[in-house]
Amino acid sequence: MSQKWTRGMFLSLALASGLVACTGETPTEQPPKQPPAEQPAKAPVPADVDKATLAAQAENIALVPSPAEMQKALDRAGITADLAAKVPDRKLKMDVPNKDQVAVRTGVILADLLLTVKSAEKAKLSSHLAEIKTGMGELGAGSDIAATIDDLDGQIQNDSISRDDLVKELDQLSGAVIPEIEYEAGERSVPLIQAGSWLEGANLVAGAIIESGKYDNATDLLKQPAVVGYFQSYVKTEGQDKAPSEVISQLETTLNTLADVCTHEKLSEEDVQTIHTSTAAVLDLL
Repeated sequence: MSQKWTRGMFLSLALASGLVACTGETPTEQPPKQPPAEQPAKAPVPADVDKATLAAQAENIALVPSPAEMQKALDRAGITADLAAKVPDRKLKMDVPNKDQVAVRTGVILADLLLTVKSAEKAKLSSHLAEIKTGMGELGAGSDIAATIDDLDGQIQNDSISRDDLVKELDQLSGAVIPEIEYEAGERSVPLIQAGSWLEGANLVAGAIIESGKYDNATDLLKQPAVVGYFQSYVKTEGQDKAPSEVISQLETTLNTLADVCTHEKLSEEDVQTIHTSTAAVLDLL
C-alpha cells in the first residue's frame, strides 16, 4: 500500500483487522503489523474527545463485517454462489447535493468492488474505483485517499498487482477508510458508508441463500442483532432531522424489520425472504 495511504492510518488498520465474520468467527488472515519505527505523526485528537468516546467509535468500526468476510462466511457455509455474479450492473451518481446519499452510495460501491475484484474486468474495477474516488471527494476526504485510489487503479491497469493482493489491499482500504474519513468528512459519513456496504452485502447473501435453498445456514450468516442495533441507534439519535425523509423513513422501517427478525432463535425461509426484500427497499431508493 502506498506511503500516502499509510499516513495516519496505523490505528485504523489495527481496528479493521478486528472485523468479525458473519459466523461470529474472527478472520484467520490478519494484515502484518506495521513496524514501530519511522511512523508518521498522527493527527492530534481534539481535546474534547475523551477516551470513552474513542473506545465506543472503535467498537462500532469493528462491529460491521466487511463484504470480504461475508464472502468467506458464505464459502464456509457451503454456499458456492459467487456474490460477484449477483452484483447489479448499477451506476450510482455521486455528484448529488445530498451528502447522506453520497455516503450510502459510496458504501454500496465499496461492497460491489470487493465482491467482484476476483472476476471483474479491469475496466469494471476501474469504474468502481472512479465512483468511490468521486464519492470520497464529494464527502470532503483528503487528497491522500484519492492518490491511493489512483495508485491502485494504475497497478490494476498495468497488471502489476495480483488479484489476491488486490483483495487484501481493497479489504484494508474498506476498513481503514471508514475511521479515517470521520476526521476529514465528518462523523455522519461513517455509519452511512458502513450501512451502504452492510446492506448491499446482506442483500446479496440473502439472495444467495434463497437461490441455494440452504436455509439451515441463514442464522449464522444473517442474524446480526448488534449490527442492526448500531444502525438503529444512529437513525434514532442522529439522522431524524438531517437525512432525506424518504430514505431515512425506509431505512428505519428496514432496520425495525431486521431487528424483529433477529429476535428469532433460528431464521426461517420466510425470514430470509424478509431480509432480502427489506434491504432491497433501501437500495432501490439510491
